[in-house]
Amino acid sequence: MSDVTAEPKPGQTAIFFDGLSSRRRQVVLTLGDALEIAEPSDVQAGSVVARWAYDDIRRADSPAGILRLTSTSAPPLARLEIRDAALSADLIARCPRMDEHRTTGRGVAKIVGWSVAAAVSIVCVVLFGVPLAADRLAPLVPKPIERRIGDASEVQVKTIFRGQACDDAAGQAAFRKLVNRLRDAAGLDDDAMTSGVLRTSVPNAFALPGGKVYVLSALLDKAENPDELAGILAHELGHLKHHDNMRGLIYNGGTSFLIGLLFGDVTGSSAVIFASRSVVEASYSREAETGADTFAIEIMHKLGRSPKPAAELMFRITGKEGGGLASILASHPLTEDRLARMTSEDRPASGPPLLTDKEWQALKGICGSGKI
Repeated sequence: MSDVTAEPKPGQTAIFFDGLSSRRRQVVLTLGDALEIAEPSDVQAGSVVARWAYDDIRRADSPAGILRLTSTSAPPLARLEIRDAALSADLIARCPRMDEHRTTGRGVAKIVGWSVAAAVSIVCVVLFGVPLAADRLAPLVPKPIERRIGDASEVQVKTIFRGQACDDAAGQAAFRKLVNRLRDAAGLDDDAMTSGVLRTSVPNAFALPGGKVYVLSALLDKAENPDELAGILAHELGHLKHHDNMRGLIYNGGTSFLIGLLFGDVTGSSAVIFASRSVVEASYSREAETGADTFAIEIMHKLGRSPKPAAELMFRITGKEGGGLASILASHPLTEDRLARMTSEDRPASGPPLLTDKEWQALKGICGSGKI
């Protein structure tokens, strides 16, 4: 062991943090059979602040020009900073294990392996875990919360479509009659649904969380009879009945978070996230749409009407190639498939008309004669 009472050599000064307090200490070093750290006033008195064995010393991250060290036998936050190049070189030569904790080729491979495993895990959660969680959680969302979400969504939808509510009194009465007949057949509570017609040039219909169903006037303009419109509305009621809206909200939120976690905040990540979400959402939305179609078929049969007219309306709007993104079938199954399915479920009418001719004409005029 070296004699700590010996006069320290010039250049053996360093900065020391003991890891127990935030105090910054000026110290002197003695290189003997171990590294001895002492404050200048204690060197002659033979007292040391710390004694680090060379085998325990490890390099810590540091800026250029500074050798920052720690010791496996010292408190985790203890640090020693040396700015003298000659002293640094001498000390490095005495510490055979200084860099053994730093990443090696094998360490890089291990990190890459764990990173790949983490990425695969996230993908599996996105594809399987999040949909399962959404399926379980959607029916459990309290009605007041769902309605508040629906209210916020309604404001956004009206802004997107720039739609104004159509308020012709006779048309509203006819629309309420049609919706109420479908609602009763669907078994939905009286206070669980609100509906309306918005004036806009986009032919669409949709349901929002909280029991809100909207028909856009361009869709109503293209409908040729009440059964065509009723089948579309029954489809949207199916989404409400199955909690598809809340399920999609939970699913999309979880998917967006996990894919963002996977890719991080890097250049171009937004485009990747959007593309990835589109892929993973596709099958999920098709399943929901198929379920809503099944529900619509059942409701129309219960009312003694055929589901085929609704498919004919959709096919008339989108055409054989499926139309554009703004159409009613933006995330729906192929219209030809739906037309074939609903045609196979076609039955002769056995129930009374859903609306009289007069009521249907009133509904067609619900938005008045104003231009869209």
